[in-house]
Amino acid sequence: MNLIFKALNDPTRRRILELLRGGDLSAGDISDHFDATKPTMSHHLDLLRQAGLVESYRKGQFIMYTLNTSVLNEAVSWLIGLNK
Repeated sequence: MNLIFKALNDPTRRRILELLRGGDLSAGDISDHFDATKPTMSHHLDLLRQAGLVESYRKGQFIMYTLNTSVLNEAVSWLIGLNK
């Protein structure tokens, strides 16, 4: 759970998750929305992947990213459970 909160702590990573709500995107498509270097974007995507918030797969020469909603649902359920 700690990795999830670390990943969600950054506004860039939260924005990446918002973008992926619209569907799968390549790393390049995601990067086009930010004024950041490729290594910086790779770092953000890697942290999101390590936290299980996104998954990646190869499509031809591109690495595609997709939102993993089951991990997000689990985190929200856990947070709601703290309120009881």
